[in-house]
This record gives sequence, C-alpha cells and structure tokens, in this order.
Amino acid sequence: MTSLITPFQAAPIGHPAYSQTFPCEPATAEIGRQLVRDALGVWRLDNLADVAALIMSELIANAVRHTSCHSIRLIVGRPSAIRVRVGVVDRAPLRLPVLGQAGDDDESGRGLLLIDGIADRWGYDLHGPDKRPWGKEVWAELLIGGDE
Repeated sequence: MTSLITPFQAAPIGHPAYSQTFPCEPATAEIGRQLVRDALGVWRLDNLADVAALIMSELIANAVRHTSCHSIRLIVGRPSAIRVRVGVVDRAPLRLPVLGQAGDDDESGRGLLLIDGIADRWGYDLHGPDKRPWGKEVWAELLIGGDE
C-alpha cells in the first residue's frame, strides 16, 4: 500500500490537521485507521492511536450505513494543545447522529454509544449556510494525557 500522507512539517499544536477524501464504503475504515495512526505518530501521541482509530472506524461505519454519499472526508486534527479530534465529513446534513439504544439481540446500533463511552466529547457541526447546509462533520475528541 502506498503512503496515505504526504510528508510535511507538522506543527505540534494549534491547528495542524490531516484530511483526505475517500469513497464512502466499508473498505475506507482500514484507510481511516491508518490515517489516524500516521497523524498521531507524527505528533508522538501513539498512546491514543488505538482509541482514536476505533472512533474513526465507527464514524466511517455510520457514514457508510446512514448516508447515500459517494465520498467522505476524514479529518485528524489538534484543535488545541490538549485535544485530538477525529471526524468524518459527509454531504448528508439532514441525517444527524443520534445516540440510540440497541437491543440485546441487535447486531448493530452501538457505534455512537461506544464513542460516547471512550471519547472525552463528541458531536457534529453543520457546514454551509444556516438555512441550506451542504454537509456535516461528525467528530469526537480525546484529551491528551487525560486519565493515562
């Protein structure tokens, strides 16, 4: 597999970010996990890689399952010196994430519950004009050096 990230000088804090657009399909989850691991490796935050990669997988799975988008944008960023954010942008602003309850026999429906349990916080932001958004980003943040 070729490298996912073009080498560059990443700033240690502030607003450094990696983002790339990929097909909205299940196979993108593996690419998303690697994107997270690569970005966190550059920032020397490998201790967060497993949790952040799991979150990215769940966000991608939700986009694949609940939108009809052809592509999604994966984002890994450092919005501050103490936070890492992973997010997925799609063009389905009317399909907002809902923290649901899966039944004991359900085979799916626990992704956001999992994210809610392991992330410091999560949410979504609409993109575009207030009355006519063109898309949304569903994101989750982890604290750097939190309860470790």
